[in-house]
Amino acid sequence: MITGTVNARHEIVIPVPVRDAMGQDQMVAPVLDTGFTGSLTVPPRVVASLGLTWRSQAQAVLANGTVEQFDIYSAIVVWDGVPRTILVQAIDTIPLLGMALLVGFDLRVRVRVGGRAEIQVIP
Repeated sequence: MITGTVNARHEIVIPVPVRDAMGQDQMVAPVLDTGFTGSLTVPPRVVASLGLTWRSQAQAVLANGTVEQFDIYSAIVVWDGVPRTILVQAIDTIPLLGMALLVGFDLRVRVRVGGRAEIQVIP
């Protein structure tokens, strides 16, 4: 099971271990964004500190309506105890966790400050 908490802004924060270039797991604390269909976004400075491998560039329309171009990197995250290769979008905003990582999982959240979020594999 993967767990997280609801912060003071009523956002669901799910800590995710991301493997750096040296093979060490570094925690990233993204906010779950149900409107984001990808896996994970992190700021470019986090990409640099992790030493992620560049893959390509893409464009996206952000929630505020602006179109941004960004770099895409390959990363290994530990999701429900299993290393998983994903694509990470380098966007200069708070880290976001997208719905692609939740496919095949149930999400249960107690929506109140400090509430618990639980993500479990669908049996």
